[in-house]
Amino acid sequence: MTDSLATLATVIGDRSQTNFQPNPHSLRALVIIGLASYKGWVVKPSRRTFLHVAAGAAALPALPHMAWALDYPTRPVRIIDPFPPGGVSDTLARLIGQNLSGRLGQPFVIVNRPGGATNIATEEVVRAAPDGYTLLLVSPSNVINATLYDKLSFNFIHDIAPVASIMRTPLVMLVNPAVPAKTVPEFIAYGKANPGKLNMASDGIGSSGDVAGELFKMMAGVDMTTVPYRGAPPALIDLISGRAQFMFAPMPPTLAHIRAGELRALAVTMAVRAAALPDVPTLGDFLAGYEASVLNGIGAPKYTPSEIINKLNTTINAVVANPATKAKLAALGGMVVVGSPADFGKLIAEETEKWAKVVRAANIKPD
Repeated sequence: MTDSLATLATVIGDRSQTNFQPNPHSLRALVIIGLASYKGWVVKPSRRTFLHVAAGAAALPALPHMAWALDYPTRPVRIIDPFPPGGVSDTLARLIGQNLSGRLGQPFVIVNRPGGATNIATEEVVRAAPDGYTLLLVSPSNVINATLYDKLSFNFIHDIAPVASIMRTPLVMLVNPAVPAKTVPEFIAYGKANPGKLNMASDGIGSSGDVAGELFKMMAGVDMTTVPYRGAPPALIDLISGRAQFMFAPMPPTLAHIRAGELRALAVTMAVRAAALPDVPTLGDFLAGYEASVLNGIGAPKYTPSEIINKLNTTINAVVANPATKAKLAALGGMVVVGSPADFGKLIAEETEKWAKVVRAANIKPD
């Protein structure tokens, strides 16, 4: 409150910094009411004073936000990561945080909040003050959970403001080498010849790999059994051992297994080939229109001032466009996605609608 009054007093004392000339009576009434609120006084303004307050408030709405944006950040900023330390999400958050710290002059601290299928972390940001000091690392779970869970305490699209997209990462369609299929068409034919006999390992109900696999089953018209695991590591262990026959998995933890011949990559799930696996075709080459990817970005609580969001967006776009950062993101399998907050919001809406159809059609239910 003290900071707000100081900002207001500065503006009133130096009106040359603005293009408007508000009525001094309105400004005086606005300050009196604000001071009374700060002191805890009970004030019953007359109709004339109330009108002055309304006029003063209408004249000044953007100025505190503009002042905050010019100074932002003045203290450490938290980026809430919904996943545990050590994974791809954590690596991404720390890479972005370190670069933001260097460019904006304040620490961007990564806070890992795993659990609740990312809903715990998301709710923490939803409930945070909309001042730009608590941000969310947005993941595919956010758009999938919007339909997967019936009774969330928040609405992701309405309660989180999109700040900036960062990257898209493909999944890899993997099979155990014992499966007699070296291409996607061969695998589809084998699946149709053996209905219900193939097990698809899933790294969790409602995960990116889970819904990507269900989309494949629907588009390919194959009957296969989904076996959910608690995370990618145990699912990959069973895939390598042969207890499961195929899986849609995140790219980074699978590359060593592919190169060692322990797993066979049949396709990547984005519309373009992955730099890390240039000889592996896209699934869309065989199933027209198929596309699935891991979309990451940064979000903030609803009502965060647009000036702060735009400042963060400009800075993040500069960070991910930097060749050194781009190379590090590529090492994670990612393709940089640069755009405005509105562009990111559009991507979120499109992904939410797309996966809602899959969740409903496959009748996916949370644990």
